[in-house]
Amino acid sequence: MTTNIHPTACVHPGARFGANVQIGPFACIEDRVGIGDETIIGPHVTIFKYTTLGARCNVHSGAVIGDTPQDLAFKNVESYVSVGSGCVIREGVTIHRGTAANSTTQIGNDCYLMAFSHCAHNVKLGNNVIMANGSLLAGYVEVGDRAFISGNCAVHQFVRLGRLSILGGVCWLSKDVPPFCMARPVAYNRIGGLNVVGMRRAGMPPEARRQVKEAFDILYRSDLNTTQALEKIKATFTDGPALEISAFIESSKRGICRFVPSGLGEEEAD
Repeated sequence: MTTNIHPTACVHPGARFGANVQIGPFACIEDRVGIGDETIIGPHVTIFKYTTLGARCNVHSGAVIGDTPQDLAFKNVESYVSVGSGCVIREGVTIHRGTAANSTTQIGNDCYLMAFSHCAHNVKLGNNVIMANGSLLAGYVEVGDRAFISGNCAVHQFVRLGRLSILGGVCWLSKDVPPFCMARPVAYNRIGGLNVVGMRRAGMPPEARRQVKEAFDILYRSDLNTTQALEKIKATFTDGPALEISAFIESSKRGICRFVPSGLGEEEAD
């Protein structure tokens, strides 16, 4: 096992490293940090105690992981940050640990957090999530697998973003975005259509994409209210992504964003 630590780095002897870890110039690694095999920690990165990173992560200059939450309710208790394997964390990214004792901010596998994006306390990212530059997630936000958060988006605490959802740039959200949906750019709590490109890239077969389109039409294009629409979706489909949409909405505590067509054709299924 070889760990390459730059002589200017400040590394606590209680930190634990896997094989072939690289620690760059002026990095600071505190006690009770765990870093997986082949992870690269760049210059001037700070990793605070109670943080773990999986294998093959790449943390770029100036990122700060595991600092205390920006929450007045925090009582200096032991809480955690857990970052999965294969993640890229770019310059100036901040990820804060949980607020409550023994709670965790969780970043899944193969996530890409671009420069100056922020994950507040108790955020939970699924796998393959992309956060573009300057995107901001407040406390307790939950993000499904393969979601894409565009630049300078701001997401209110406790909001959920469904699997394969996409947020247009500079949108603001205080309500949930259902799976496979697209939040309109430069708008507040507005759905503009479906993430058709994302569904294709994720390998969803045409029949599954058609089912999502049918469920979307029932939910947003019919004259039914949300309760009636969910009942119709569950009566129409016995399995598949349509039921994922209905289950997500039924478990929503903040409610879901309204549909306002963008006129750009993103809501059209193939």
